Amino acid sequence: MTRAQLTRAHARQVLLPLLTAGLILGAWEAAVRIGEIPDILLPAPSAVAIRLYETLPFLLKQAVPTTLETIAGFAISTVLGIALAVLVSASRLAREALYPNIVFFQLIPKIALAPLFIVWLGIGSPSRVTFSVFISFFPVVVATLTGLTSVDRDLLRLCRAVGGSGWKTYAQVRFPAAVPHIFSGLKIAITFAMIGVIVGEFITAQAGLGYMILFAASQAEMALILASIALLCVIGLLLYGAVVAMERVALKRYGA
Repeated sequence: MTRAQLTRAHARQVLLPLLTAGLILGAWEAAVRIGEIPDILLPAPSAVAIRLYETLPFLLKQAVPTTLETIAGFAISTVLGIALAVLVSASRLAREALYPNIVFFQLIPKIALAPLFIVWLGIGSPSRVTFSVFISFFPVVVATLTGLTSVDRDLLRLCRAVGGSGWKTYAQVRFPAAVPHIFSGLKIAITFAMIGVIVGEFITAQAGLGYMILFAASQAEMALILASIALLCVIGLLLYGAVVAMERVALKRYGA
């Protein structure tokens, strides 16, 4: 593929989503104005943009705890998920003892358990981070386990034939081969981590974008609710983009 073709392909990947979003926002704006929908029910995108501009410094301040707790929950779930996947894939006993229970916990409606974390850990940041980990580590476990167990069997036989130890095989063969799967789980986990933090803020927080959404709802400030959600979307895209950037670095590093 030539450089011009690559440029057109990248431009298409960027412009098409932007064009689609613009059409949706334009239709929204037109529907609100033509239908004369009151702002208390559905403000126009222009009204949301104005409200976001007016409150941006304050909303950015509220975004700090939400972002930091999301990153903390994501980091812990990454370490915990990969460690559990390695343990489960390395030991048949661990797989039989742990994996069914991991799946069982995944089937539990997690939102219903959020108040328990408040009772156990209080109303501070630890309860929100812990709930974020609880809701986001499972995709990391499943994706990493899939990658670790889908390595070419002939390659593993070759490692054993040349005397490679179990952990050396994990470090030099299984883990590099599992990198694409791992990051597939991490992309899901980063969104789940933010969801966990927002749910926690709905219940207990006195700061954060989740708290701002609830506060704005109590004041019937629909434009402020949508402005807070828009800022959450931007933060989520930035965090997701950071994971994608790390994926590219890891793929280059391991040649996956």
